[in-house]
Amino acid sequence: MAKVAAKVPPAVVAAGGLVGGYGVARWTRKRQLGGAVLAVAGAAAAQQWRQRAGGKAAGALTAAYVAAFAGSHPLAKKMGAWPSVFTVAGAVALASWAVADRRHP
Repeated sequence: MAKVAAKVPPAVVAAGGLVGGYGVARWTRKRQLGGAVLAVAGAAAAQQWRQRAGGKAAGALTAAYVAAFAGSHPLAKKMGAWPSVFTVAGAVALASWAVADRRHP
């Protein structure tokens, strides 16, 4: 299982955590379950970021992940929930790619 997870780029894991966390929370109506999805994906991405780009980069990308989650809420008031989630997920994926993913095929 760890080998399969290691082949999924952290950009995909992080974006999937943001989108999946929101989707699970919305469809199950259990915010805690969505938060668990968000947390597990964030931890998995952070571990990969640390391995690929080091601790400082992992810390910065993890902070961006948390900020994206928090920022999606006020952004949703302006553009809607799903567009907001996809926007912040894309931003985190792009940051991950730029800092950690593009160096590791």
